[in-house]
Amino acid sequence: MVSEQKPFEEKKRVNLAYIDEANLDKALRNQLNWKLDYKKFRVWLTEKYKVERAYIFIGLIPKYKNLYKYFQDCGFKLAFKDVIYQKGGMPKGNCDSDLLMQASVDFYEGDLANAVLVASDGDYAPLVKLLHSRGRLAIILSPTTVEKCSLLLKRTGAPIAYINDQRSILELKEPTTLLP
Repeated sequence: MVSEQKPFEEKKRVNLAYIDEANLDKALRNQLNWKLDYKKFRVWLTEKYKVERAYIFIGLIPKYKNLYKYFQDCGFKLAFKDVIYQKGGMPKGNCDSDLLMQASVDFYEGDLANAVLVASDGDYAPLVKLLHSRGRLAIILSPTTVEKCSLLLKRTGAPIAYINDQRSILELKEPTTLLP
């Protein structure tokens, strides 16, 4: 006997994390002066927010292939952005639009139960407003301080927590050559 499938079966929705890696790394290293233990962070996202998939949006620079492998080994899905090099050789790979598109696709295709956004950038305010108004935003995890988190994100009324408050459990204790 062949089993009958319903023509429009609803997908199983899962909790997803969207991480702006440049925003996260820059804030923790340059503003708060510590390095994140990505293995602990991935476990924490799962335990605290039931995150099944965690995307890291990051610029693709070949010399960092070991770092990318490390992130994957920690359980993250990488979403790469081609980079361009500015005057002086500084790479620029703005991933905001890629993150917005992935979250939009996940929301509209029915994969997203609740989102965890890891960023402090006001460019994400329209996404936050949409997800929050539809009951699909678990939290914004800001890598910056209360003072430096975008006012545009704060004005959305969405819940915001600060990663620095979890420093004692998420800080990298042992140095690794994988993190630049």
